[in-house]
Amino acid sequence: SGVAWDKSHHCRLLAGLVPDQLQMCRRNVEVMHSIVQAASETKSICQKTFAGMRWNCSSIQRAPSFGPDLLKGTRESAFVHALAAAAAVHSIAQACASGSLPLCSCGSVPSEVPGPGFRWGGCGDNLSYGLQLGAAFADSPLKSSKLGTQAFRTMNLHNNVVGRQVLSESLETKCKCHGISGSCSVKTCWKGLPGLGEIASELHSRYLAAIRVSHRLTGHRRQLRPTEADVGPVTEADLVYLINSPDYCTPSVHLGSLGTQDRQCNKTSAGSDGCDLLCCGRGYNTYTEEVVERCHCKYHWCCYVVCKRCRRLVERYVCK
Repeated sequence: SGVAWDKSHHCRLLAGLVPDQLQMCRRNVEVMHSIVQAASETKSICQKTFAGMRWNCSSIQRAPSFGPDLLKGTRESAFVHALAAAAAVHSIAQACASGSLPLCSCGSVPSEVPGPGFRWGGCGDNLSYGLQLGAAFADSPLKSSKLGTQAFRTMNLHNNVVGRQVLSESLETKCKCHGISGSCSVKTCWKGLPGLGEIASELHSRYLAAIRVSHRLTGHRRQLRPTEADVGPVTEADLVYLINSPDYCTPSVHLGSLGTQDRQCNKTSAGSDGCDLLCCGRGYNTYTEEVVERCHCKYHWCCYVVCKRCRRLVERYVCK
């Protein structure tokens, strides 16, 4: 992230690029700021989304050297690929609108007729340009025969499409009011994307409902087909995976599981972050921690706040 990204030879500094990505980097080196930002956001938002679950996305720290949990076609791999594909588009589309990229600008004015009391204006996120470059960058490794099996590549090309589809469907009308004393007699509106966290939340729902598939010959071509007979055809709304995930309870180098020992849990929760589920029935240890925080804050005219520092004891619970 500290690279200036103003010379094409900087592209050689990124580990893990396939030849097509390297070529794209050299042709569009100014876009790499957005790609680096997308990678950083993917990592932090994935870890935030799964913070209270047995698999907490900590393995994404090793990217681009993924472990078995992200290289064997699990649900977790499906989520990470979909989120990363969406993040690349999201970052580029917003960089266009902010004026950071020389070869693109605001998104096109929508063709739909504006409603009463508002007009199209402002600077919308350039989703079409983001889709063009983001898809080219994110899909390139999966089109290389060197990365995993054909089934794995087909699975994650599909999941990349799902991620971009969720992002495209999230494009919304945003408005700014104009008028005397904030009367909002006229609204200027544009099309903008929500934060990536909102996209991750929707993808998390699809992760929970993901469909297990196999890569089977249908007619003259191989396709992803549900392994269970009573499940309908796979659509662009469905995340798909090839193999069941481990339970992530105990460490396993072979499965890519780090286990949940020493993870902090919530004693009162009945959800995935609760001590029963997160600790896999092994129990938990309790310890007390002293926390120092601001308290008794008072506002002084004009214009500052003075607070005291209070200490209190907090109970923590950690999986055995």
